[in-house]
Amino acid sequence: MRFDVLTLFPEIFSGYLGQSLLKLAIDRGLVDVQLHNIRDWAKGKHHNVDDRPFGGGPGMLIMPGPAVEAVEAVRPQSDNPGRLLLLTPQGRRLDQRMAEDLSQAGRILLLCGRYEGFDQRVTDLLEPEEVSIGDYVLNGGEVAAMTIIDAVVRLVPGVLGDEESSVQDSFSRGNRILEHAQYTRPREYRGLGVPEVLLSGNHPDIAAWRERDARERTEQRRGDLLGDKDPSE
Repeated sequence: MRFDVLTLFPEIFSGYLGQSLLKLAIDRGLVDVQLHNIRDWAKGKHHNVDDRPFGGGPGMLIMPGPAVEAVEAVRPQSDNPGRLLLLTPQGRRLDQRMAEDLSQAGRILLLCGRYEGFDQRVTDLLEPEEVSIGDYVLNGGEVAAMTIIDAVVRLVPGVLGDEESSVQDSFSRGNRILEHAQYTRPREYRGLGVPEVLLSGNHPDIAAWRERDARERTEQRRGDLLGDKDPSE
């Protein structure tokens, strides 16, 4: 799985790419993350990438030239043109279903905005998929890009090692029930013990307990998931 991140601040990713699970996936050749500085495609003496919006208004916009030409230069670097995602609060909200769909793409290009966003012509010319990670505004698209990488990478075969791990996650493969509570050693901590059924070795009883706990947890925390309409639609 290849990710091409197009950003004005590639240095933000330096620590992130060294974190354990992602670093191991990269070292094993399961994942490839390439960083591209949009400034490299800026023109002029000062390599400006932003300017004031026509018609007035607060902040600065990323000019169309550097962003469009960066994507046009990066896309041919692989036989797979991939899926181009533009990170914006106005986009379709990321959910597990989308992450599963993206994990099948083989390659994802992530276009990270800054300031007040991109000149509209970036969207008009490149026709990216606009994606949001939530109804709030970030300083830039880099954190959103990391979120998408994190959500997708763990679905790449071989990354987690245990192929069942991602299948059992909350929201996975259309699952609208949150994951049940889990416990490990010690058996008792500060007066709180592990449910006896989990220590019984009776797997049918354990499965039934987990199913009940998952449903109760969903009813308490995310009752909307149990409605007739899929909230992602």
